[in-house]
Amino acid sequence: MAAHPTRRLRVVRPSGSRVVPPVDLAEAEEFLRLFHTENRDSGSLQQRLDRVRYEVETVGTYRHTPEELAFGARVAWRNSARCIGRLYWRSLKVRDLRDVHTAAGVAGHCVQHLRMATNNGKIRPVISVFPPEVPQRPAPRIWNEQLIRYAGHQRPDGSVLGDPRYARFTEALTRFGWRPQRRSAFDVLPLVVETADEGPHMFAVPSDAVLEVPLSHPDLPWFAELGLRWHAVPVISNMRLRIGGVSYPAAPFNGWYMGTEIGARNFADTDRYDLIPVVAERLGLDTSREDTLWRDRALVELNRAVLHSYRKAGVTITDHHTESHRFLTHLAKEEAAGRKCPVDWSWIVPPMSGSLTPVFHRYYDESHQLPNFELDEDATRRALEGGPPRFRPHG
Repeated sequence: MAAHPTRRLRVVRPSGSRVVPPVDLAEAEEFLRLFHTENRDSGSLQQRLDRVRYEVETVGTYRHTPEELAFGARVAWRNSARCIGRLYWRSLKVRDLRDVHTAAGVAGHCVQHLRMATNNGKIRPVISVFPPEVPQRPAPRIWNEQLIRYAGHQRPDGSVLGDPRYARFTEALTRFGWRPQRRSAFDVLPLVVETADEGPHMFAVPSDAVLEVPLSHPDLPWFAELGLRWHAVPVISNMRLRIGGVSYPAAPFNGWYMGTEIGARNFADTDRYDLIPVVAERLGLDTSREDTLWRDRALVELNRAVLHSYRKAGVTITDHHTESHRFLTHLAKEEAAGRKCPVDWSWIVPPMSGSLTPVFHRYYDESHQLPNFELDEDATRRALEGGPPRFRPHG
């Protein structure tokens, strides 16, 4: 599925690209043993190990079978220490797009991913796996932190209209020619896809591929007057998928939102939309002293609005209490299967009412396990600053 670029980015290129080292055979063998242990009908392990060893010694890497790729992607979700929604790891829909090498092809399939995952509001967990890094051919990169993110427009007075987190990214894309029809607080940023042969290109995300939820409140009629909305599907797009020593730097994936991700972080953080003072003022709260707990009261109402609005719109969402109990169910299943379940406590405990949830009151295994999703500094910088490019194109 192809897409048409809105503009090729005119940027200063780096002097070269990092050489991809050969696959670590020990890591490959560890993954293949895991795959065969959990998939008893997958044939001879020794024959597969011999074949992979031959491929790595010959060309420096190996190609996963479709079954290995699907299993590896699902286990990467199972091993994601920062994700509270791992109970559903087996349901992940894996799209094998390893033969898509053009920027337009990657962007087009990202749009298709959005439509498939949105599913008319009944959100489906999906991952789209694009080509891996190999010694002979650098893999495509997606610059965006998520497939759908809102622009941050810098105003002359220093304030930002929209999401301040993406102000520098927005500024970079504006220099490259991107112009929203009319500036607002919720302008969907274009996708930026980079390949070694083409360099980075921008692609507009079609409006019919972006389901958004307007926010209202079950008890406060004025809340709708704030004009808030948020998108339905959180598709993380700048983390690399690592399976058996093979790295897939473009592998956007999604579950569905937990309400606090929107209400307690995106809308509430002071370096994001910073809406707690706005809501507190409309509620008529005493903001002169911290001990009135005005921030806490405004935060609860903001999160109530998010959950109410998504359910009213028929869009899948979960609350932090329900998901905390579900996570402990997942943990018990993993322990019953004889597996460790890595957990980052600071991410699993919700950003509001933490001690009211059962995930707060225990210790966890913190070991890093593979397969997994990983984030590197270059990907973080490109997602927030709009560059620099990863590759120098040929010619």
